[in-house]
Amino acid sequence: MSISPGGRIRVGVGGWVYEPWRDNFYPPGLAQAQELAYLSARVTAIEINATFYRNQNAASFARWRDATPDDFVFSVKATRYATNRRVLAEAGEAIDRFFTSGLAELGPKLGPIVWQLAPTKTFDAADVEGFLRLLPDHLGALRLRHAVEVRHPSFRSPEYIELARHHGVATVFADSDDYPSFADSSADFVYVRLMRCEASCATGYSPEAIAAWAERARTWGTGAEPPGVARLTPPLPAGAPRDVFLFFISGAKERAPSAAVALRAQVDGSSPAR
Repeated sequence: MSISPGGRIRVGVGGWVYEPWRDNFYPPGLAQAQELAYLSARVTAIEINATFYRNQNAASFARWRDATPDDFVFSVKATRYATNRRVLAEAGEAIDRFFTSGLAELGPKLGPIVWQLAPTKTFDAADVEGFLRLLPDHLGALRLRHAVEVRHPSFRSPEYIELARHHGVATVFADSDDYPSFADSSADFVYVRLMRCEASCATGYSPEAIAAWAERARTWGTGAEPPGVARLTPPLPAGAPRDVFLFFISGAKERAPSAAVALRAQVDGSSPAR
């Protein structure tokens, strides 16, 4: 993890159990039960995706918490039963079940909650606002931070950005041609999903691209807005420092851990961990 002047930059991947990583990232013979510990020693955050498909339990969250370093963070993809529905504002019961499933066991290792909307979900201002009102600010003593990942082009609207800013939720910036991609800041942190890993590149992204993302992350971390990323609204004036989360997701997923290790090293100005 890097600490810019005030903001923390965390770099990671989605999940830790992926068979191809046993051929090109995990050491030969590493027990599957040790994969989380190995990966979390080399990246500074992991996005938990299993929670999207079904609620986990307190014992699982506690086990994952205990297997990772002290200053590690998990972002958690929220349940699809809250987001893959026609009327988002009716998701209250699913949201409550998600938060009472044992999530609090992560304690201070709980990072942002990611609400990935269905690609078919179009922007309806009243419905989206109703949904954002349902998102809790705290889970017990834990302060919650929320990021919404939109996947329908109708969300490319300044009205949506205004709603997100009003409720203090981040909008996931997807480095992708397949989904809406805009980097308008709307919260006190930035959440980026990097989706262009290429199998032909050992680090997924080229060294030049890794360096460019490191520079953008540092700029976001200072509270400023980096050039060269798409926006729907004019860049905000420089503000308070922000935490930044970057995850290598999708694309040639077999390269994601190496990409994350390379970006972390670039951000930290250190040699990649072995």
